Amino acid sequence: MDLESVKRFLEGMEEKSSKIETLPHQFFDPFIMQGVQIDLIEPGRVVCSMKVPPRLLNSGNFLHGGATASFIDLVGSAAIYSAGASSVGVSLEINISYLDAAFLDEEIEIDAKVLRVGKAVGVVSVELRKKKTGKIFAQGRHTKYLPVSSKL
Repeated sequence: MDLESVKRFLEGMEEKSSKIETLPHQFFDPFIMQGVQIDLIEPGRVVCSMKVPPRLLNSGNFLHGGATASFIDLVGSAAIYSAGASSVGVSLEINISYLDAAFLDEEIEIDAKVLRVGKAVGVVSVELRKKKTGKIFAQGRHTKYLPVSSKL
């Protein structure tokens, strides 16, 4: 790829981002989570499922890595909250291993299990699986800072 092609690629992103700026403030999370069904909620664990929709596909026609990261963030945060944390906190680290691909209309499962919730930090492990085969296609670990509530 020559440098001019790189420039055109980045300029195209800028045009797209100017359209994104016109979207409502709370657009992104519902865009990702629309169609997600909650299958299980218990203390320290949340399991969700969905069919991969066209809006979450990348240019290779499989689930976009950014959508996968968002599922790890959002469902993982819900699991931490279900474990008794006073808030969903702020992300410190998200580590993701992309092991396979999930394709259009494929049923997937997102399984978030809390590893630890302390006074200031929570850690959750999230597996994304193909529901039909149980095969893990992405695995993530999410560490969150949990603000200590003020006693004032």
